[in-house]
Amino acid sequence: MLNIAIFGAPGAGKGTQAQSIIDKYNLKYISTGNILRSEIAKGTPLGLEAKAIIEKGNLVSDELVTKIIEKFIADNRNPNGFLFDGFPRTREQAKNLDEILKREGMELSCLLNMDVPREELISRMMHRAQVENRADDTPEIFENRLKEYEEKTFPVMEHYQNQGKVMSISGVGSIEEIFVRLAEKIDSLL
Repeated sequence: MLNIAIFGAPGAGKGTQAQSIIDKYNLKYISTGNILRSEIAKGTPLGLEAKAIIEKGNLVSDELVTKIIEKFIADNRNPNGFLFDGFPRTREQAKNLDEILKREGMELSCLLNMDVPREELISRMMHRAQVENRADDTPEIFENRLKEYEEKTFPVMEHYQNQGKVMSISGVGSIEEIFVRLAEKIDSLL
């Protein structure tokens, strides 16, 4: 069973690569961003709470996100494993994920880190803002998201480095080139 966390700064291409990974390895996709956007669109209490936080470029609480992930795993059992996109985002979430998976008789196979230079990230996000017309992709909010990533999310990599589970690749190049790099890392686990 493969349980993979795809990791990188906002705009690194995690969502772009996720579909190819889940197709090739038949994994169940868990995107906290998609789950939260769905809750926001439905106007649920969770969605309204999350919306106020996200619109400022901040991260939703560890407790709230962990509950969402735990419920998703329980409701969507998959013998091949899961691809986590946008989770874990803090060291506390990483510890929580380790516990959730342990209770389910699983563990995280690896954290795939997509390394992309800051200038490229900004360029990608501005392009995405124009193409997808996403309200959460303004320059100010994106700068805050990068700051949040650097301060709160980047330490997640250290958590998994201590477990020997980090695999880094360059996230620069064509979508196909990047996927080949990711697949090589995943294949090395099989």
